[in-house]
Amino acid sequence: MRVLFATIPEKSHLYCMTPIMWAMRAAGHEVRVASCVEFVDTIARTGMTAVAVGSNDTITAAMSANRETQVEERVSFNELDPAKLNWKDELERITLAAYGSAMYNEPMIDGMVEFARSWQPDLVVWDPLTYSGPIAAGVVGAAHARSLCFADVWAMKRQLFRKLYDEAPQEERRDPLGDWLDERAREFGGRFTEEFTTGQLTLDPLPDSLAIATDARRAPVRFVPYNGPAVVPDWLLEPPERPRVCMSLGASNTERYGGDYVPKSDLLAAVAELDVEVVAALLPAQVREVGAVPDNVRVVESVPLHALLPSCSALIHHGGFGSYANALVYGVPQMTVTTTVADQIYRGEGLARQGAGLLLERTEVTPGKVRDGIARILADGSFRQNAERLRDEACSRPSPGAVVPVLEQLVADRRTDPWTV
Repeated sequence: MRVLFATIPEKSHLYCMTPIMWAMRAAGHEVRVASCVEFVDTIARTGMTAVAVGSNDTITAAMSANRETQVEERVSFNELDPAKLNWKDELERITLAAYGSAMYNEPMIDGMVEFARSWQPDLVVWDPLTYSGPIAAGVVGAAHARSLCFADVWAMKRQLFRKLYDEAPQEERRDPLGDWLDERAREFGGRFTEEFTTGQLTLDPLPDSLAIATDARRAPVRFVPYNGPAVVPDWLLEPPERPRVCMSLGASNTERYGGDYVPKSDLLAAVAELDVEVVAALLPAQVREVGAVPDNVRVVESVPLHALLPSCSALIHHGGFGSYANALVYGVPQMTVTTTVADQIYRGEGLARQGAGLLLERTEVTPGKVRDGIARILADGSFRQNAERLRDEACSRPSPGAVVPVLEQLVADRRTDPWTV
């Protein structure tokens, strides 16, 4: 069987799918991973065979020029209470989502289709924002599955939008996302369906306690940490003498948006006032910004979280899914200090409801609040107990290898005739 994985050029999206790619290859299937030419070296470093399907060399500049979008309510997908939603706001939200999705996907759609026609995959697995994936699948009649790297606010927001759409006055009804995807699909002989937004199957790595139940057909899969090529440093071989607190602010804000949204140096200095060892796992650009730190703070570059977190008593992070899910499967309590973008507040609130973490929105973040929150997490053993309970639930989900037969069956059930122009 031939399996095409499709991803936008974002490491966190690729890394969430990587263990599933390995599992498909280990099961004997041919695997290709398609994205923009600027991203193929990152793909190749996972051990998979990369395919370049277009160029998107302007997206970083566009994001940096619109840094404020990370903190605007209209790009927040966290509110899922129907009673708090209205047609005007949700239409604006989906309009912006369609615009952002087009920025990522337009450079890839034609190349993705061209490669699919040439290689003829039986299955396309795509990350939640790579809408070029289901289009390419339709062109060749392949089955297709969506692999989550978020809580599924995208499908739930889409569900709620469709309900508001049906209730809106006829003259106000618009569906920017559906209209854009329908226009592109028609070029290749297809038509938009809601499976473009949900997949024929959704692979969900979150435990039921933290996941979102939508109308999409779902299959559970265990999150297996992969953080890129890594070497374990010698100092990590020794157990910490004091509680170890990790701070990781991810890559996307620095690499895409021109910098972090919280004061790194001030946070490190405040947490270092506690009787702890602080490890700041940062990018080289972030390290340069930090400067001098207290003696009980170790600033390191490119340490793999899956090697570091088992020795940690708490994690401070920016709300990114990679940091969140790594800590989740190692049973580490979390302090989320985040903007309101995407699903990051939803996930932080979920951990707080489960007693496994604390949440501070960016506007609430002060060094003192972060220090006091970490002190509370370390002093109250229930945070660790609840984090370990969630770890056990997350790790009880089927491994990527166990999901291979599910995907094979999807191909048997849903392979269909190609679109015709």
